[in-house]
Amino acid sequence: MHAFDILGDPVRRRILELLADGQLPAGSIAATIGDEFGISQPAVSQHLRVLRDNGFATVTVDGTRRLYAVDTGPLQEIDAWLDKYRKFWTNRLDALDTELRRGRREARRSAEATPPADAGTA
Repeated sequence: MHAFDILGDPVRRRILELLADGQLPAGSIAATIGDEFGISQPAVSQHLRVLRDNGFATVTVDGTRRLYAVDTGPLQEIDAWLDKYRKFWTNRLDALDTELRRGRREARRSAEATPPADAGTA
């Protein structure tokens, strides 16, 4: 399965988002995903299996619990593939940042130049 096929599914993306904060037990993942997406525990298990089988997640057995974690290898491969396309949005994001900073600076100057509304009533 291709990495973008795996990440194209919103349930699998959400699972990876949960795992980005650290290792989680399968039961916790199933409860959160079940609440958010309205799917059963077996359906969540299938998504976890796809992530595990394709290298996006690892599982550690701890007694009766299965603890899942992100495996960064495939994500680094995607990042490397995307690198040649970053030029299409990096300059635009830099320009947006410049405009946002300019707007904040102008708003601050405007606020400093305008006297408080009650300054002339004393």
